[in-house]
Amino acid sequence: MKIYIAGPMTGREKFNRDAFNKEADRLMKHGHTVLNPASLPDGLAHREYMDICFAMLRCADAIMMLPGWQTSSGATAEYHYAYKMEFPVYTTMHYPPVVPVQ
Repeated sequence: MKIYIAGPMTGREKFNRDAFNKEADRLMKHGHTVLNPASLPDGLAHREYMDICFAMLRCADAIMMLPGWQTSSGATAEYHYAYKMEFPVYTTMHYPPVVPVQ
């Protein structure tokens, strides 16, 4: 399954890349293809990151929500898009396995 990771980045230490990369590693170990916005380079405008991230999300089969996503305007926008497109929405609160948000 192709899974996009969503969560808070702006205003977080190192843009929360450690949490994104840890989850990406876990998902890859389970055989998933991971679309990880933490892999994007520094130096883009917020709107450019969001444009790229929505393109990544459109390529996904599901979305994984990291802790704290509810406080991130970008992650909540990604959540609502995924929900509207009827993608499975998963949370890291259930380790393992990966399970849908109810």
